[in-house]
This record gives sequence, C-alpha cells and structure tokens, in this order.
Amino acid sequence: MHELPDNDDWLRSRQRQIGERVQAARLRRSITQEALYLAAGVDRRTIQTLEAGTGNPTVATLLRVAHVLNVPVTDFIR
Repeated sequence: MHELPDNDDWLRSRQRQIGERVQAARLRRSITQEALYLAAGVDRRTIQTLEAGTGNPTVATLLRVAHVLNVPVTDFIR
C-alpha cells in the first residue's frame, strides 16, 4: 500500500489533469460550458471549477458529464 505524501500537490495535479480531460472532450464535441452544465443538470460553477482543476466533483457529477459528452468516465480519471 502507498502512503500519501505530506502535501496535497499530487492531488491538485490529478484534479488539473481531470479538468483538462473534461475540457478536451467538451471542445472535441464543440459544446460550450453552458450547454454542458445545462445538459448535465449541474451548476455553471461546477463545470468551471472542474475544468479549471480547482473543483472537487462528485462521482455523480463526473458520470453526468461523461454521459453528456458520450465518453466513458474512465477517460477522465485514467
């Protein structure tokens, strides 16, 4: 079992990676942030912070976004 590092830099790095992947999937489909948050049934700020890598989305949010973008949720967290 791996122990967690003393700081959360690794976590922030992973959050940024997930955000970049969500944004890339959205842009590949030429979907605006507004269209995504409306279709996914989440708040505008949720999508903004998710893509910026500063949010802490729930599994349900990631599943909703993946469904709207028609990608496996594992594409975001690989």
